[in-house]
This record gives sequence, structure tokens and C-alpha cells, in this order.
Amino acid sequence: MADTFSGHSNGLGSPAAQAAAVTPSDSTDLANASRALYVGTAGNLTIVTVGGSTVTLIGASGWMPVRVARVLATGTTASDIVAVW
Repeated sequence: MADTFSGHSNGLGSPAAQAAAVTPSDSTDLANASRALYVGTAGNLTIVTVGGSTVTLIGASGWMPVRVARVLATGTTASDIVAVW
């Protein structure tokens, strides 16, 4: 597969190049800080941002454009969560 953008650096405004399913955890950070999260099944999403803030996004669904270090199990009812970076 040819990648015509392989010589370009990826900034925060660039499309994500990686993705992984997220298992919420109260004790484990994501392997990579996200550029955004995708929530496939709506619900509450309790996160710790890369800046250290803890917040619950009520009724989260679809794309959440927030840089996340951890998705907490406690308080999270959303599912089918994917992190992109």
C-alpha cells in the first residue's frame, strides 16, 4: 500500500493513524493518550484528561474530541469505546 503522506509529521490536527478498543479501568491508563474517543453505545463516560482533569460526560455518543489518559470504569455506562491517536 502506498502512503503519500508517510513523509509528513502528524500533528494534533491530522487524522488519527492508530486506533484501539478501550476497556475502562480505574487503575490503568490507556497505552497511548488519545486524540479523540469514539463511543459506539451511548452512556456516561468518566475520563481523566491528559491534563489531569476528571470529568463525566453525560450521554456521550459518537466522536468525543478530547485527549484522554484514562477511561474510568466507575461512572462509565457507555460501551463500544475506541481511542484514536
